[in-house]
Amino acid sequence: MTSPRYDDGAAGTPEPTAAPAEPKRRRRRKVTISLAVLALLLGSGLLGGAYYVDSVPTPTDLKLPESTTVYFADGRTPMAKLGTENRTIVPFDQMNDSAKQAIVAAEDRTFWTNEGIDFKGVLRAAWANITGGQRQGASTITQQYARVAADLKGVTYSRKAREAVIAWKLDDTYSKEEILGFYLNTVPFGRGAYGIEAAAQTYFGKTVRRDAPAARQLTVAEAMVLCAMVKQPEANPDDPEGQPGYDPQRGPKARQNSIDRWNYIRDGMVELGYLSADDAADLAYPDTVKPIDRAGDQSGLDRPTGLVVNHVLSELRQSEPFKDKPADYVRNGGYKIISTVDKRVQDAAEAAADIRRDTAPEQVRGQPKNWQAALVAVEPGTGRVLGYYGGDDGAGADYAGWYYDEEGAARGFGQHPPGSSFKVYDLAAAVRDKMSVKQRFHAPDTKEFPASGRTRESAAGPIRNAERAPCQPNCALWEATVASLNVTYFELTEKLGTAKVIDMATRAGVDSMWANPKGDSKPKRIGLRGQSSEEVAKQFSTEVGIGQYGITVEDHANGMATFAAGGKRAEAHFVRSVSKGDEEVLKERLTQTDVGLDEEAVAQLNWTLRRVKAAELDNGWDSAGKTGTWQAGQSTTRNLHTWMVGYTGALASAVWLGTTDGKPLRTKDGSYDVFGSSGAGPIWRQFMEQATAALKLDPDKYRFTEPKFPDDDAPSSPTASARPERTEADPTPTTARPTPTATRPTCDPERCATASPTGGPKPTTTPTGSPKPSPSRSLKPSRSPASG
Repeated sequence: MTSPRYDDGAAGTPEPTAAPAEPKRRRRRKVTISLAVLALLLGSGLLGGAYYVDSVPTPTDLKLPESTTVYFADGRTPMAKLGTENRTIVPFDQMNDSAKQAIVAAEDRTFWTNEGIDFKGVLRAAWANITGGQRQGASTITQQYARVAADLKGVTYSRKAREAVIAWKLDDTYSKEEILGFYLNTVPFGRGAYGIEAAAQTYFGKTVRRDAPAARQLTVAEAMVLCAMVKQPEANPDDPEGQPGYDPQRGPKARQNSIDRWNYIRDGMVELGYLSADDAADLAYPDTVKPIDRAGDQSGLDRPTGLVVNHVLSELRQSEPFKDKPADYVRNGGYKIISTVDKRVQDAAEAAADIRRDTAPEQVRGQPKNWQAALVAVEPGTGRVLGYYGGDDGAGADYAGWYYDEEGAARGFGQHPPGSSFKVYDLAAAVRDKMSVKQRFHAPDTKEFPASGRTRESAAGPIRNAERAPCQPNCALWEATVASLNVTYFELTEKLGTAKVIDMATRAGVDSMWANPKGDSKPKRIGLRGQSSEEVAKQFSTEVGIGQYGITVEDHANGMATFAAGGKRAEAHFVRSVSKGDEEVLKERLTQTDVGLDEEAVAQLNWTLRRVKAAELDNGWDSAGKTGTWQAGQSTTRNLHTWMVGYTGALASAVWLGTTDGKPLRTKDGSYDVFGSSGAGPIWRQFMEQATAALKLDPDKYRFTEPKFPDDDAPSSPTASARPERTEADPTPTTARPTPTATRPTCDPERCATASPTGGPKPTTTPTGSPKPSPSRSLKPSRSPASG
């Protein structure tokens, strides 16, 4: 906006506040000003003075960029500040008096009585121009604002003339209060802060709003420090040591400059009658200016939550109030955006999933640099994303999902083959079709499926189990789930049909799946929402049931939230509300869609998934989940993707652990024994335990319901002999746990309205980003993937 000022001080002769001069005197002074301006114009060879008058931009014409702030769900804790300029506009009548008085004492002590122009200064400038004297710098507050309004830079005589004419017009058009308000919301204060409110927050962590608690309001002494900086907001880049400015944190010389200027302003406050001599004597220079934040201009976008901001902005660009707006419309619009992300849940997510931190689980902490984790947590019944970790750099790659950037391009690397964690959707489709989880399947170690092209003569070969279970070769569906038997689940997918499995995944929350078109080396994103499942299924094979095709961590977490909410799908989203001043621009609309699971189907689903050992929590909560592993290339011993997904009645989450370069997961000790239960599993369990503890919810209100198993005389709990044996994929034996009978509450009718999902599918595009994604490959294995 404006260049730093290096002038000689306030304009005009300091004088106390006085009543406006009589009209006759005003007319005489206006004549004097007119002559002064005319002299300046003539001296500059600028005879077309009318041009300046006709082209004056008035304050109502200005569209000042105003920073937008994204908050955590509490609406008080900032997540990030956006915008090309850090500015928060506060109406003049909502400001307390501290800054209003200090700025007049600092910059223009005749402000309330002058006509907007320092006519003596203009005459001096005209005379200097005619005689070749030194250029003049000081000007009134109105002239300074005129300089900003017209974007006039540099001390030139043509600028000085135009500035004077604009100031004259401003003074004739607007009240003094309006002009002072324009000025205080516009002028730079250094450290990237424009306007008094941004400066108060940047330097003191306070506000100028008079309706704020007294302890949070900017004091007179603090306002004087800020107003001192207007003289030179930043250090002179050509001589930063000699002219460091007035920011006391820039060094001893700058601090002394600030103190000297502060004393000058204090004297002006007394002179103008704003302070009594005794009050001024009692004032102390405040040593509470915040240290300079060298990363302050990044405004939180470099943190993991920077990825949340990307999703927030992407979501807003698809919404009605912001659709088809310019790229920087939201960033520079001065909005208050309250996200869905709960600071407590986010802290737990970062502590567990950022495997470079000392807070991460021991099993994944300190592993090779190419290891990468991602975690997304969703609130059942509302779809609010409570926690999101897609990487430690908010400006880097997103391994948890994808979003649209400001140019409309898809960004992110959040899709990964889910392996056996995808079997939750097969299981849900089965119980929706009234198939009991106690129905038995022939489950040998290897089995051919001619209908799906998986025979000994085929290139991919027959389907093989990655684990063994004591129930083999005749296993109940629940036993095959716990042991993650691929043969059983491939057969189940054939029985149901790939369309039914994809339909259930889509209804639950999986909006996208990545197919492998023939002849295309890169997976292609297929939008599932709003599409016929029969048509979509043509792009996938039966292997969809055992997790061959990539999905995002975010979608998987939303699917788990649907099951946690009793089969009621809510739209995963990142924005709770958007407001500007007192106007609410956008508010989340909570909806639920029934995916077709009745109470018994949900009970059997929960009953089965809670028997997966890796899903057991040590904090007394009912929990359910599923592990998943997908191998690297054609290897049968090395894995590339590991998963753990699951839920309690109050929180659902999905965790992926893989590599950034497409190489297999190899521990720091050289071992390739990394599975869902030993890789992603510890991250999931730590997060779920810490997050539920932080939320301080009562687990007894979220108990699972015990299934009735109609027309089934078999015992409802598995026997010891039916437990699967210990395997490499899941080294801990599965044990049965009691099944409480209490029912968890569903979505509060006051907060949620049952409705169809809103919004159509996103365009079929393949998200991209700056880092190289994992190498593409054929995902049809020579054997079935490891599943635990």
